[in-house]
Amino acid sequence: MTYPVHLALGPLVLPVHLLLEVLAYTIGYRFYQHLRARTTDRISDEHRLWIFVGCAAGALLGSRVLGLLEHPELLLHPPGGWLYYFTNKTIVGGLLGGLVGVELTKKYLGVRTSSGDLMVFPVILGMCIGRLGCHFSGLEDGTFGTATSLPWAIDFGDGVPRHPTNLYEIGWLLLLGAALWLMEHRRPLPDGWRFRIFMIGYLVFRLLVEFLKPTPAPGGWGLTAIQWACVAGLGYYGWLFGRKEYRPTKATE
Repeated sequence: MTYPVHLALGPLVLPVHLLLEVLAYTIGYRFYQHLRARTTDRISDEHRLWIFVGCAAGALLGSRVLGLLEHPELLLHPPGGWLYYFTNKTIVGGLLGGLVGVELTKKYLGVRTSSGDLMVFPVILGMCIGRLGCHFSGLEDGTFGTATSLPWAIDFGDGVPRHPTNLYEIGWLLLLGAALWLMEHRRPLPDGWRFRIFMIGYLVFRLLVEFLKPTPAPGGWGLTAIQWACVAGLGYYGWLFGRKEYRPTKATE
């Protein structure tokens, strides 16, 4: 396979990454609708709509801000002009920003029920499809890994065998989804725990896998901006689990 992968229809060359990203949103949302139709949702349609708005706004802002902080040296002199500020994005920023947006919206609406549990499996599916698009984009996407001599290393077009970190992420997401399904198959998790376990699992993975990427930590930071965001997110969930009111006494359906 030659990277980046292009889908050609006659004289028309289609952007595979964009197509898979659109497919990820479409299939993920359809899967969410399917699950919600089979689940007793304690959140009303109107409140769900506003929660989606808060999530989208927070995710958009969080993904852009964290993406820009990955290369703080470029903020004053952006390559390509002002459009640079709108092109950088990262999933970690989107998830954490979306979390903040949802929690603020729920607090305003007075909603205390978990809104994230129903989204976990659709999000996992969508992220797997999206990361496949990142993989096919090769070096253009910037999510490739550092050089390695491991037998499964992939040459993304520059002649250097690299860690296929986007494939690592797909594998981890599938394992995380399977683990959650098995846990709930044995015993229902308390309200909100499916989403919390998903977030903790993903943040731990991203904290570690970033060491296999060529993006250096800014001088004096010790870790990259994404890694510090993961540390902050894990700290939040550690604090959340430590609160007495969040310690479940029994599983709820």
